[in-house]
Amino acid sequence: MRLGLALGYWGRGPSADHVSLAREAERLGYDSVWTAESWGSDAFTPLTWIAAQTSRIKLGTAIAQMAARSPTTTAMHALTLDHLSGGRVMLGLGLSGPQVVEGWYGRPFPKSPLTATREYVDVVRQVLRREGPVELDGRFHSHPYRGADGTGLGKALKPITHPLRAELPVLLGAEGPKNIAQTTRIADGWLPLYWSPMRTAVYEASLAAAPEGFLVAPMARAKVCDDVSEGLLPVKAMLGFYIGGMGHAARNFHADLMARMGFEEEARRIQELFLAGRREEAVLAVPDAFADEISLVGPRERIAERLELWRKGPVTDLLLLSPDPHTLRTLAELN
Repeated sequence: MRLGLALGYWGRGPSADHVSLAREAERLGYDSVWTAESWGSDAFTPLTWIAAQTSRIKLGTAIAQMAARSPTTTAMHALTLDHLSGGRVMLGLGLSGPQVVEGWYGRPFPKSPLTATREYVDVVRQVLRREGPVELDGRFHSHPYRGADGTGLGKALKPITHPLRAELPVLLGAEGPKNIAQTTRIADGWLPLYWSPMRTAVYEASLAAAPEGFLVAPMARAKVCDDVSEGLLPVKAMLGFYIGGMGHAARNFHADLMARMGFEEEARRIQELFLAGRREEAVLAVPDAFADEISLVGPRERIAERLELWRKGPVTDLLLLSPDPHTLRTLAELN
């Protein structure tokens, strides 16, 4: 099981320690470093900055949001950075949800998310393989564009720049069972949002057809500390926000996932409190058991024991959310 460093996205401003953390992870032998985006900082620019100040560590987006860019634009970002970094890019993509797609990007959330994802990946693959002009008679991503409001003058093109790698790895962030199953067919790997090594049966059917070499790369917040309850507070704060606020009361993919993992009543209670403006109560309503299962928190010996559970399942890459160099060193030693 390889280790990766997940840096996430910026808060109010740039994170001053991201480059130093990435360089420390590279020194410790971590395999990859990952950036993200929501509705603030983008995923590719910080990753390019990190690429310029590292030499070996792989560079992943976890995730770049599909609604933010056309698939050809995303492919351009990936092939450009892949050249500049010497072939280190891993392209992680995600559809996000209606709240972000429509509220931030000002675009309709696709009525058929699986089809939209499949078409997007198809176009990205065509660009990277450069076997001919990009052509797709798609429902969401037609190339050339053939809509009634177009000029009809669009021409199928292939990239001027020759991609460094035709088979640059593409991973997808997927939560629903059908979406995960499709991911095993069209992508090189999967980026789970929540992974419990104690509940791998939740994903067993969806991953049944995964080919050999398929990557499973969940994120887990890690913290070496004496007080487990205190160490879990950032995990619970994150869960409270995602379960309660990242979606509509009637359509929240994160809450639905928590429910499928055996915490349905708790997920709905978190939503109820968060949407009522009672955010602190929503965070406190997150069960310690759930937060603990999806993270690695506590004294070194406890983390060592729990790390064995992660190794026993299908996880190939464990992406650690940890801004703490001591924790990164400890996990490197234990792995």
